[in-house]
Amino acid sequence: MTAQETEDWNSGAYAAAIHARRGDLSLRDADGWRLPLDVSRWCARADAADRAVLRRCRGRVLDIGCGAGRMVEALSRRGYAALGIDVCPSAVRTTTGRGGVALRRSVFDPLPDEGGWGTALLIDGNIGIGGDPLRLLRRIRHLVQGRGLLLVETAPGDVDERRLVRIHQGQRPVSATFAWAAVGTAALDRHAQASGWHAVERWSAAEGRHFVALRAAAS
Repeated sequence: MTAQETEDWNSGAYAAAIHARRGDLSLRDADGWRLPLDVSRWCARADAADRAVLRRCRGRVLDIGCGAGRMVEALSRRGYAALGIDVCPSAVRTTTGRGGVALRRSVFDPLPDEGGWGTALLIDGNIGIGGDPLRLLRRIRHLVQGRGLLLVETAPGDVDERRLVRIHQGQRPVSATFAWAAVGTAALDRHAQASGWHAVERWSAAEGRHFVALRAAAS
């Protein structure tokens, strides 16, 4: 993630929405593509779809792009050792205020205990981070243990897209342009095979959310 991309998430409308626990935010590109940012849900407690993810976690858990910290909070309540990372200071403060542990870091920064995490999470569309799923998956392969897990929330449908987006508040752009990706389940399978992972489970939630569990392939 570039310095500009980090700055876009660091301040302004996104940080204010996390602090307020609500906001009409989305990612949009010049072609009309739109991804709503569900800040109210992110700031609430973990829901049924989230809890299905939590039940599959093993060992120490790294939540990449932890946002408002609901997953870290829920993991901590269940007795897991969990760390959230996010480039937005408001997200980190909110996570720690909920009793979780979080650091202001990008996934591409040096991180604690690299190679020692039992499970990593990419929830709420965070497979899109950096706009290059293959690079992201290869990076996370180096963060987890030898046969560690990566639990990914995928986009609906058979999509595999790279887009240049801005954060919008309502109809108004409030950030510079940065790279993002939208990756469906079939595309994730392809990227996983090319980056040291294999799919071990796929499931969907009643809320229309879709998930894949990846296990690190043997070295």
